[in-house]
Amino acid sequence: MQPVERTGRDVRLHPVGPLRGTVRLPGSKSLTNRYLACTALADGRSLLRGASLSDDAHAMLAALGALGINAGVEDEAGTLSVVGGRGHIPETDADLNVGHAGTAMRFLTALVALGHGRYRLDGSPRMRQRPIGPLVDGLRALGALVEYEGVEGYPPLVVHARGLAGGEVAFATPPSSQYVSALLMVAPYAQQDVLVSVAGRLTSRPYVDMTIATMRALGVEVLEGDDQRFVVAASQRYRAGEYTIEPDATAATYFWSAAAITGGAVLVRGLTRASRQGDVGFVDVLAQMGCRVHATAEGLGVAAPADGRLRGVAVDLNEMPDTVQTLAVTALFADGPTEIRNVGNLRIKETDRIAALATELGRLGARVTARADGLTIHPPARVQPAAIETYDDHRMAMSFALAGLCVDGVVIREAGCVSKSFPGFFDALARLAANADGPPPASGTPE
Repeated sequence: MQPVERTGRDVRLHPVGPLRGTVRLPGSKSLTNRYLACTALADGRSLLRGASLSDDAHAMLAALGALGINAGVEDEAGTLSVVGGRGHIPETDADLNVGHAGTAMRFLTALVALGHGRYRLDGSPRMRQRPIGPLVDGLRALGALVEYEGVEGYPPLVVHARGLAGGEVAFATPPSSQYVSALLMVAPYAQQDVLVSVAGRLTSRPYVDMTIATMRALGVEVLEGDDQRFVVAASQRYRAGEYTIEPDATAATYFWSAAAITGGAVLVRGLTRASRQGDVGFVDVLAQMGCRVHATAEGLGVAAPADGRLRGVAVDLNEMPDTVQTLAVTALFADGPTEIRNVGNLRIKETDRIAALATELGRLGARVTARADGLTIHPPARVQPAAIETYDDHRMAMSFALAGLCVDGVVIREAGCVSKSFPGFFDALARLAANADGPPPASGTPE
């Protein structure tokens, strides 16, 4: 029986033996959209190799095209071509609909502020529930004119662009790091220097570091202070060129966890400890649960605990919020409870992920205590089969698919939502499952 069975719009999973092998994953969605935003402003043509071909990346490409930026897919291997506008937005009037793509909504709102004209931005019904007010306030502080069409602080909105003057933006505790990233990426093209400061805790800080690393790769420097102050000098320009996108580290967490719960060993090619993606740190969470982490010349691998027993953990995942669902499902197969803290921003993602996790983990037999900024999972004595609702959230679908590798009868409803970040997820899982009980990947140096 095939481990991944498609039944209309749903996917039914069947248990497998220990998963052993190597996987090569598509490019990081987060990095791809950052490179697209920056190269759209660059001087000349850029090629992005190994990029994500997810729905979110396509939403960004379509929006850039509507803005007059020549950007598109060169080949199925994930090569994107972008002819930068040299800091200008060619179109003076555009209506952009980004669907579910949160990065596209935030990045494009800042990007169009550099133009001269009228730009309307909208998205899915859920996007209209996701706050954008702090970013709009920041753009207004830099000289932008933005108005809301409906509810104050939420899309849809219209940017009456006239370029950005520059200046200072001060955040207290922004609920999303994407607000900071969006401002930093457009800052080089403001008329004056831009200072962005954050007084409180900067949620998901590694994503801001990823943004800064991307900007530096394209030739723009960001001066960083110890007190969360970021300065971008005016008159810097992004450099067009050829850039390679790393494999998606968040997608890797599903395969590392698959190894952990099935008693196997999986290596993800192309990812190392030096990755600019903070989610590679998820291997350390699995290590706390008893797994063994291996670094090889090919990539980063995880093997299940030698004694076959995962331990529950208590962790702060503020810097890796996209890994929460992966850990929550992994926790079903651990000895003892798992506590996840300081992830209140999950409530403004594609769905309220804390509430969704509590409901769906409960269907599998877990007892869950949900809090405003986290949850505690008490695993059941025996995980029960269930049909899992995905809430049109790609990460709900991919994370709960892991449970079906160990428990027969797990069905993922409306599984096509994985295309938001990883269209080929179930195919990749099926290929790996075909090697269940096969030889382990090449051994590396245990850390």
